[in-house]
Amino acid sequence: MVAPGIVDERPERERQLVRFLAFGIIALVAVVGLTARMVYLQLVNGQTYQQQATTNSTFQQAIPSTRGLIYDRNGLPLVQNLPSYTVEIRPSDLPFDQRPVVVAQLASLLKMDPADINAAINGNPGSTFDLVRIAQGVPVATANLIAEEHLDLPGVEVTVQALRYYTQGPLMSDVLGYTGAIDADTLKQLKSIGYLPDDLIGRAGVEEQYESQLRGTYGMETIQRDATGRQIQVLSTDSQPVAGDSLTLTIDTKMQKLAQTAVDWAMRTAKLKSAVLIVMNPQTGEILAMVSSPTYNDNDFAKGITNAQFQALLNNPSKPLINHAIGMQFPEGSTYKLVTGTGALADKKLTPTTLVQTHAYIKIGADKFWDWNKRGFGALNIIGGFADSSDTFFYQVAQMLGIQRLAYWAHQYGFGTPSGVDLPGEAPGIVPDEQWKQNVFGQAILPGELVQAGIGQGFDTSTPLQLLNAYAALANGGTLYQPQVVRQITGPDGSIVRAFKPIVIRKIAAPASVFTTMRIAARKVVTSRHTYNLTDEPFVIAGKTGTAEFGVRDAHGRLPFHNWFVGFLPAHGDVSKPDSQLAVVGFNEDANTVGNSATEMVKYFLQMDLGTKKDLRRYDLMKKGNFYGSE
Repeated sequence: MVAPGIVDERPERERQLVRFLAFGIIALVAVVGLTARMVYLQLVNGQTYQQQATTNSTFQQAIPSTRGLIYDRNGLPLVQNLPSYTVEIRPSDLPFDQRPVVVAQLASLLKMDPADINAAINGNPGSTFDLVRIAQGVPVATANLIAEEHLDLPGVEVTVQALRYYTQGPLMSDVLGYTGAIDADTLKQLKSIGYLPDDLIGRAGVEEQYESQLRGTYGMETIQRDATGRQIQVLSTDSQPVAGDSLTLTIDTKMQKLAQTAVDWAMRTAKLKSAVLIVMNPQTGEILAMVSSPTYNDNDFAKGITNAQFQALLNNPSKPLINHAIGMQFPEGSTYKLVTGTGALADKKLTPTTLVQTHAYIKIGADKFWDWNKRGFGALNIIGGFADSSDTFFYQVAQMLGIQRLAYWAHQYGFGTPSGVDLPGEAPGIVPDEQWKQNVFGQAILPGELVQAGIGQGFDTSTPLQLLNAYAALANGGTLYQPQVVRQITGPDGSIVRAFKPIVIRKIAAPASVFTTMRIAARKVVTSRHTYNLTDEPFVIAGKTGTAEFGVRDAHGRLPFHNWFVGFLPAHGDVSKPDSQLAVVGFNEDANTVGNSATEMVKYFLQMDLGTKKDLRRYDLMKKGNFYGSE
């Protein structure tokens, strides 16, 4: 019995004792269970789990191959691989709260914009565990300083990698292209064939076109990493990398430099927006020189172009990142009269002696289609019509042919479809016919559009390379070759993987006599002084000028225009023979000069290439004037 007013504490103590005993029993059971499990893991499956732990710390990773080299046709190195220090970041090892400080410190050391470093990290196409390339070609002193400061730069690593170096700088950028970091979309497409998030890949020119050959085959090694993912050691080399093949181009560096000099002169003197000069061997389709100006320096991309530099190139209205020789298409102007003349002769609408009366203009309905000289030339045969570039002559010839046959002969010469040159980004050009007009505009070709097509105006467009290839076919007697810029592919052991072989697209379906007549007509263009003083040069050249109108009329009712000159040099001075070894095209965008600036540009190139003693350039013809001085 408990006295009134006093609490009995025994039941509470009994309950605490029960709870304590229950907890002790549970703890004992747990300890026994864990001990038994540990014994089981150690004695029964210990070896298995030890093997799994070891496996978890070892990984297979690729060993990059050495990218193939590139040479010009004479064996001059154009692209080399130079060892260089590269700075990379592994995002997973860079704490988010330290990123601004690390990026700022790196930017200061590398003399980079922090925005470019952040953009590289954010644009990483792989996972956060993959290294992101920040800078290549880092000076030795800077690389050493960064390596020494690794404790203050978490996630930052300095490695030695091959840096792509273009020995001629921007001279051949449009042909060679450049290598750049792979992006997420490209990685998604190529990951299955071994491409990695930090790979460099060909981005333009032959670097892109021949990526699979230049890249080589990656090797494989087994490495061990610590808990943070850092490499500890290489455990084994499972397969050796195989270096990529090397390319020998058809380009002659000496000729390329002369072409660049001529283009630079024309750009300065005529204040041009852009210019192109291409040289080809008509007998093989080999491109000996290809200049597109303005251009870019491929070494800027190889080292890692800054965002400011890239934006400046993108925003340049002259589009320096596009190879204008193949990637831009323009109306051909009077150079296209080759197509109209060939078609009329081959379809027997004309003979070489047939006379056509030319006029100041021809009238279609209420519209007048004027000759370029506003007078006409009287009665002309095909040679005279081509030499004088009479518009009203070719208006009438186009009417004789009709749009379908005119388009047929254009396609025979390679217009309206890519030439197949082994460079990326080629534009197809446009050859209008009834089907094309219906597809694009939903209506038939109009009579006025037909006559405009006969002189390379209206809807017609082509690239400079397409035009050159057409005249190369004229020069060689009617064989249309596929242009090529790579002459040979050589394996890493020096064996020839692919030797050069001319590729015939087609034999143009016209008699040999037609090409002979048109070659004679092209020579008459020069000897009649339609191209001014090309006839006074010590070499024989045949060709055609073109003034291609476009855009909006000025206050005087005149249209702006591009200038063309395309021609070829017969091997022995006789244009009746299809033996030319050299054809050249010059194009000046939005020229608007008194004379044909493209002719003067090509003339300057030929004077240098052939070593003439007298300079016959006409500076007066390079002035702005819009007088159609050489149409």
